Amino acid sequence: MSQIDISKKIAGFTSIEQALEYFDISFDSHFIDEYRIPLTKRFNGYLILEKPDDWFSARRALKNAYCKIQRGRLDKSTRSACRGCTSCQRR
Repeated sequence: MSQIDISKKIAGFTSIEQALEYFDISFDSHFIDEYRIPLTKRFNGYLILEKPDDWFSARRALKNAYCKIQRGRLDKSTRSACRGCTSCQRR
């Protein structure tokens, strides 16, 4: 899939859940309900910063956005792990 194809596919999504399902990323629906807008903004920002070449690079952008929002919820004063993040590779 070329860069143009993946960009068209992403542009066709009407919800962040569609993107998560397409990229095979498990997610918590309560988290999505609460953080839908910040997650969408961060994902779109990552896509603007680095145009995805293929399915894998677009998936990486979405996983990074999901993880960044999850890690932002952690208490900064403790060294707690990223527990609620279903896609985190920093466990």
